Formats: sequence, C-alpha cells, structure tokens
Amino acid sequence: MAGVLAFDPAPAVLVAAAAGLYGTGVRRLGRRERRWPRPRLVAFGLGLVVVVVATQSALAAAEAERFSVHVVQHVLLGMVAPALFALGAPVTLALQAASRPTQVVLLRVLHGRLVGTLTHPVLAWLVFGGSLVVLYFSPLLELSLRNEAVHSLVHLQFLAAGGLFCWTAVGLDPVRWRLPHGARLLFVLLAVPVHAIVGLALLGGSELLAGGFYAATPSPLADQRLAGGLLWALGDLFGLVLAGAVLAQWMAHEERAARRHDRRLDAAAQR
Repeated sequence: MAGVLAFDPAPAVLVAAAAGLYGTGVRRLGRRERRWPRPRLVAFGLGLVVVVVATQSALAAAEAERFSVHVVQHVLLGMVAPALFALGAPVTLALQAASRPTQVVLLRVLHGRLVGTLTHPVLAWLVFGGSLVVLYFSPLLELSLRNEAVHSLVHLQFLAAGGLFCWTAVGLDPVRWRLPHGARLLFVLLAVPVHAIVGLALLGGSELLAGGFYAATPSPLADQRLAGGLLWALGDLFGLVLAGAVLAQWMAHEERAARRHDRRLDAAAQR
C-alpha cells in the first residue's frame, strides 16, 4: 500500500557496509593528517541516501502498485546513485587509506583480467543500455515483481550497470581503460538516445507490461505511458547532467594544463 515504508534487506546491508567502509577510510586519512575532499564525501553520502529512498521508503512500497513509480525507482538506482558514488571516488579513497599490502591486492584486482573486462567502455555501455531493454521487454520484469530474491537481484543489477557506466564516464577512480575527456563526453551522449527509444516504445505501446501484475492498477496503460514519458525525460536529463559534469572536468583539466604551461614559461624567462 502506498505510504507504507518498505524494507529490502540486501540494499540495507550494502548501504550500511558502504557507509562504514567509506567512513573508516576518511577517518584513517584524518589520523594521517590528510584531508579527504568534502565534495566527494558529500557526493557519496547523497548516493547512499538515494539508495535508501529508492529501496526502503514509501516510494519502494508504491512500486508494487504503479509502473511509473517503478521507473522512478529505476532512475534513482540505475542512474542517480551510481553517478553520486562515482563522484565520491571510493576506490581512490580505499587506495589512499589502506595499508601497503592491501593496496597491492586492490591494484592487482583493478588491473586484473576480470575487472579489466567488466570495465571496458564498450561492455559498460552495452550493459547499461542493454539491461534496460532486457528488463522491460522480457518476462524478467514480472518475475522480479513476483519473486523477492529476483527483485533484490534486479536492484543490485541496476546499481552495478549504472556503476560501471558512471565509473567510466566520471573517471575519478583509477580504471584500466581511462578515456580522454572528449571520448568520455561522447560515451555519455551516445547513451542518451537509449532511454528515449525505450521511453517512446512505452509511450506508444498498446500492450501492458507485466500485465499479470499491474493490471489491477487504475488506468494501467495510461500509467505505463506516463512511465515511458518519465523514463525518456529523466534519462535525457541524467545524460545531460552527467555530460555537463564531464565537460566541467575537461575544462578544469585544460585550465590546470594552461597554468602549468604558463609556470614553465615564466621559469624559463627568469633564467
């Protein structure tokens, strides 16, 4: 029933564990008299809040009643939270706060074949866009609504797919396939049409998705079309905001490079 708080144990445990580990890393740096950037701390904390809202609030309870609410939850878990986590640079924090043996293990994992394959930009893009199509145009959607274990796995998949995409796009943490800023901007902009295409398909479709589940919703087809419009609009907004963040990083990088060049010229002139 809408308005009743929900509880999904898997995300709740992950949120608690992530908050504890991130906080421990920040405290360790503090004991070494090193300050972790506050914007990164705030971004990661907001990401945790978004996950809690999406999985433990009245919004999560209403997902079972309206497909449009499910789409909002998808946007929060698959786009907003991963982008905030990427801006929080948790891997960089772990590397800076860990002991030397742990750093060696983390670097070995980061540069290993499995992580290298999963974080390849092409695969990250395909997983991010393809998982959206698979969920909404296969029996997986209705199965996830009827089976709690599958439901939790789908939520985790949202976070993982969005995490791979945003980790590549934001580029604050060390990755094996580090793209230049121009390629990152293109990487993000190429994902924008995916949400528009799926959203338009939902807007124009006459067949009810998860009909065995959402058929009891008042005006279910109208709600599904609302969901399509939301997915289209929010997906485009997400892409444009993320592209803006990449563009801001690019401009800041160019400004730093220009200042370094000016300092070298000044030093050469003083000789």
